[in-house]
Amino acid sequence: MRYAGIDIGSRTIELVTVDDRGEQQDSLQTETGFDPIAQAKELIAKVKFDHITATGYGRSLFEIAFDSSTVTEIKAHATGAWTLFPEALGVLDIGGQDSKAISLRNNGRVKKFEMNDRCAAGTGKFLEIMAKSLGYGLDEFGTEALLAETDINISSMCTVFAESEVTSLIAKGENRREIARGVHESVVRRAAAMVNRVAGEGDIVFTGGVGKNPCIVSLLVEKLGRSVFIPDDPQAIGAFGAALLTWQANSGQ
Repeated sequence: MRYAGIDIGSRTIELVTVDDRGEQQDSLQTETGFDPIAQAKELIAKVKFDHITATGYGRSLFEIAFDSSTVTEIKAHATGAWTLFPEALGVLDIGGQDSKAISLRNNGRVKKFEMNDRCAAGTGKFLEIMAKSLGYGLDEFGTEALLAETDINISSMCTVFAESEVTSLIAKGENRREIARGVHESVVRRAAAMVNRVAGEGDIVFTGGVGKNPCIVSLLVEKLGRSVFIPDDPQAIGAFGAALLTWQANSGQ
């Protein structure tokens, strides 16, 4: 038997399958695009599974189109993160359009959470816009920011105002790397404050696409002063958690 989880996010869709022991088998990803259901259909055609559960912002669309079960992103990320790092007591997920901090009980169940989904501040989209403003590709943005010897403070977290602030700093001839470092610092200040409010102690698992940014990771460890675990594929944790929940619901686990 194979059990699948699909995470339909704002930027990408991840699909993960696990076997009847709950061990990961397949892991696929595609762009969400303008028609997420069509993209999801192409993705699920590439793997075999017996049951599937959807999560992410597009889960309701998937539920209607495929008559599937759904689970919240909070529960999916908590399950996936805790399965990989059972010693962790918190999860920080920063995706393309939102960010969330989750406090875990000792058994991996959600204790409480806080979510920012009302503006792009502190999300992957914010970093993407700032990278473009500075002339960096998103993949190199974090690496370049790490090379800065200091940072230039970015006072605004509103995407529009921050972009204007960055443009003004460039016009003044300020160092691009130092501006980039300042952008990363502003994101981490916001993320760390949210984590500390929700999960004030214990190790943290960092999930979502922004978990691939080396500067964010480095600054987050420094700001929190505790261990931050990064999964091999932080973007797939929501889908992995959904697959595990599918397995648990349909195999009597």
